[in-house]
Amino acid sequence: MKKIKHRFSAFAPAATGRDNRCLSFGDTLNRRSFLLATAAATTVAGCGFEPVYGTNGAASGLLGRIAMDEPNDNNSYLLVRELEDRLGRTQGGEAFALSYSVTTETDAVGKTVAQETSRFDVLGEVTYALRDLDTKEVLTSNTITSFTGYSASGSTVSEVASEKNAYERLMVILADRIVAELQAYATTNAL
Repeated sequence: MKKIKHRFSAFAPAATGRDNRCLSFGDTLNRRSFLLATAAATTVAGCGFEPVYGTNGAASGLLGRIAMDEPNDNNSYLLVRELEDRLGRTQGGEAFALSYSVTTETDAVGKTVAQETSRFDVLGEVTYALRDLDTKEVLTSNTITSFTGYSASGSTVSEVASEKNAYERLMVILADRIVAELQAYATTNAL
């Protein structure tokens, strides 16, 4: 039985007759990647990139300073929970108030040959307004829409769990979009 020697070895340059100072293609690629990453970091730093929640960040004035309306149903509870997770719960010293109105509807979108619904879409809409508590002025407001879906092709228990999960995912999406809009507002308006 013959032993097969490997022709190229990254760990034994002497066996291949190559000098240790030679760079392989992988080393060149790593060096190029490093140089490109360094150039990209310099470009981002040069453009004035600054984290919105960083020290003296534009949106740092929102953290823990927004009083939310009390939730009145499960969807508004889920929305407030997600907003407080991203913006912080108030501990007194609120400067702003966030009012919101959540509406949802379910549409049947998939039917089997027997005309039984196998898939649903959950459509959600949130209208919100951020107010200054001192002046009572509405600083920004908007209406946001999104949707999620769930399958109804399993057992009753799995269908109920899928529906509940779809509503939770929808409130996460809507909360993320509200927070993104509040951050964008904070970067262009002094708070």
